[in-house]
Amino acid sequence: MTYYIAPLFLNKLAVHITKNYLDLPRVKIPLILGIHGRKGEGKTFQCELVFQQMGVEVVHISGGELESPDAGDPARLVRLRYREAAELVRVRGCMAVLMINDLDAGAGRFDRMTQYTVNTQLVNNTLMNIADNPTDVQLPGSYDEKELPRIPIIATGNDFATLYAPLIRDGRMQKFYWEPSHEDRLGIVGGMFAEDGLPASDVEKLVNHFKDQAIDFFGAVRSQIYDEQITQFIQSVGIENIARSVVNTLKVPSFAKPNFQLEHLIAVGKTLVQEQEYVRTMGLVSEYNQALTPGRPSQARRYGESALLTPPENNPLQPYSLSPRAAEKNVKPSPSTPPLKSPAQAQSNGAADDPLPPDIQRQLSAILAQGHRLGIEHVDKRRFRVNSWRSHDTFDSSDEAAAANSLKDCLRQFPDHYVRLISIDRQTKRRVTETIIHRPQ
Repeated sequence: MTYYIAPLFLNKLAVHITKNYLDLPRVKIPLILGIHGRKGEGKTFQCELVFQQMGVEVVHISGGELESPDAGDPARLVRLRYREAAELVRVRGCMAVLMINDLDAGAGRFDRMTQYTVNTQLVNNTLMNIADNPTDVQLPGSYDEKELPRIPIIATGNDFATLYAPLIRDGRMQKFYWEPSHEDRLGIVGGMFAEDGLPASDVEKLVNHFKDQAIDFFGAVRSQIYDEQITQFIQSVGIENIARSVVNTLKVPSFAKPNFQLEHLIAVGKTLVQEQEYVRTMGLVSEYNQALTPGRPSQARRYGESALLTPPENNPLQPYSLSPRAAEKNVKPSPSTPPLKSPAQAQSNGAADDPLPPDIQRQLSAILAQGHRLGIEHVDKRRFRVNSWRSHDTFDSSDEAAAANSLKDCLRQFPDHYVRLISIDRQTKRRVTETIIHRPQ
């Protein structure tokens, strides 16, 4: 099968690899190329195609290998794999690269709930040291005076803003945001269906029909087509005879060419999109895990089965909320839980003496009734995107009235801020829940 390599991707990767093997006087060359972008856009696969075309040997590291119960092991692994790549260059006389997949997942910090361990610090420090001294990379406990060849490092990820800032500075890492153009998408998807006889016009219609989907979606559509063939195979041999038919058998099962008509592909694609919608809108965690919504009835029961719930924007512990689509269907909240007034409206109506809405008061009371400390935090729209909250006040279980007054004061002072309640375990000093109760208009 002939796969498509995006020209921009090929150029960026080929230039970075070649430049690191050249001796350019008085030129500072970043050792690391960080390729980041949306999930499922084929960053890793495009890298593999470029490596294969250039004849580059690859030594891999997964983001999951950057943590260990033994302190120092991941940092030592990075140095060891780098030296392995250098040995390939010395022995085989070819170019080699160190490929780190999903670097942000292994060494990044997504929010305050993500632990920042010693291994994370050591991995960041090791990569910085290698980027600064690429020809002198030593293993702990040994020293080799022989100079190593310079080995370019390719790192992939989704959001490099979660990484340690000095690691991704321009002198150490060259950043490349991969977002395939319409022509690239047509070329990549056309390569997937090249052996299936799908015309270029149908490929374009398929891509245009699912224009918001990532590249790997179309690969999933093609894989889903074969499910019908496999279902027929299971029915023909009998489900009790599947093991004998596919494991250690001399006769490999063969399948007829599936139906790759455009209408069939679109129908299969719609089923995958529907499954995506189920994952995004169901929000059953808000019904099953009461620790995430203390003292709050299930929204699925409150609004009915037809209510559509949208996931939180930035906080995994935030309860799901009604989507605009549910509002269009005239799904109205219960009269027993009136909506929270904006601080500006509350101030104009003499809100200093008004009680908190019942649902907010229940959440506040539930946190204090459990014996936890209550925290009140706020943040503006810009800092909300980076999850940089500011503390307003904290209270013990005996200060419910003072906590309610402080919360009303916070809402009145910061009408354009997000406001949330924090439940803190007094024994472990850890946060139990984080619930946003107010969003700016």
